[in-house]
Amino acid sequence: MDSIPELKLKKGKEISLRRRHHWVFSGAISYKDPTLSSGDLVRVLSSRDEFLGLGHYAKGSIMVRILSFEDINIDQGFWDQKISAAIQHRKKVGLLDSEKTNVFRLVHGEGDGIPGLIIDFYNGTAVIQCHDPALLKYREAIAKALKNGLSERLHAVYDKSQDVLPREYQHEVKRFLLGEPKTDLVVENGCKYKIDWEKGQKTGFFIDQRENRALLGEYSRGKKVLNTFCYSGAFSVMSLLSGASEVHSVDISESAIKLTEENLELNPEFKGIHKSIQADVVKYIREIGNDFDVIVLDPPAFAKNMKARHNAVQAYKRLNLEALKKIKTGGILFTFSCSQVVDKALFRNTIVAAALESKRGIKILHQLSQPADHPVNIYHPETEYLKGLVLYVE
Repeated sequence: MDSIPELKLKKGKEISLRRRHHWVFSGAISYKDPTLSSGDLVRVLSSRDEFLGLGHYAKGSIMVRILSFEDINIDQGFWDQKISAAIQHRKKVGLLDSEKTNVFRLVHGEGDGIPGLIIDFYNGTAVIQCHDPALLKYREAIAKALKNGLSERLHAVYDKSQDVLPREYQHEVKRFLLGEPKTDLVVENGCKYKIDWEKGQKTGFFIDQRENRALLGEYSRGKKVLNTFCYSGAFSVMSLLSGASEVHSVDISESAIKLTEENLELNPEFKGIHKSIQADVVKYIREIGNDFDVIVLDPPAFAKNMKARHNAVQAYKRLNLEALKKIKTGGILFTFSCSQVVDKALFRNTIVAAALESKRGIKILHQLSQPADHPVNIYHPETEYLKGLVLYVE
């Protein structure tokens, strides 16, 4: 094994790594090799010089992200094993060979034991995002591992790291690492969607709402539905194909409204009425009548760090309060937060505060989370980020 710089923790700070948490914070470090630079591979040792993990060093509050808790080579064999394990996971949960769904998350960062790496699969095209710049040097090995594991299912590997990396690394993004895509169309739960992995949000689609969209379909038959922050219109498509009588899709973005309408054109079987509205969601909800049977609130992350959490909580409360005031008696509210720093308890308490102010009788029908292809690492609770409630409003 090549010589790798070392980093030593303070006494007692090894507990989190022994519990297989993937992050080492700056305050836990007592010594680091003076030659270390951001992106370097580093061996993490306890105060007694016991090996704890192998990871990438970076300047910042999180100084090391652990790739392996074993002292091994990070080579092609390592990536083959990691990607193969992720593929087997998706086979076990019934996604890899599904006839109704050919879009899913293949690697979910720390959830799959690979901090900073996201890979989404779109009907033959794998889209990679390296949230950690240190992973850029492994992209060719990762693409090869994907090909080895997926074989004829994989047509292309696209690198979308430029959307999430600091500016100084964006020149290193290579776009297509392997092959060429055969299609930009996917199927989820029998619904068809067009994916723009080059310019779209995230890697092109909000895959994590797949099961929650299916649940919405069960509540949509014969109902008038309001889908806010609609982006690609996926909740709208599912509602209409499930028999909704009318659906309104609202987003402040003109491109989102255009994408919604393109996806509706791909699914012409619905018989209900659809209306697209480009507007600020909160202002729009204040002005609607009380004839919506179902309302979906799926906003972008209002808080991406702890400093923004208080303002985010207030924003969630205002948004949900307006919806609770306006929804029809006996209506169903689907409400979500994808802000990692707003945990389940805080989100629920925020909705309770909005409910109290609305002065309406409210029951929780479902407590929602992310699907099985976005696994929560039991040792790394930060991998749980999506939370939602389905409410019955009297």
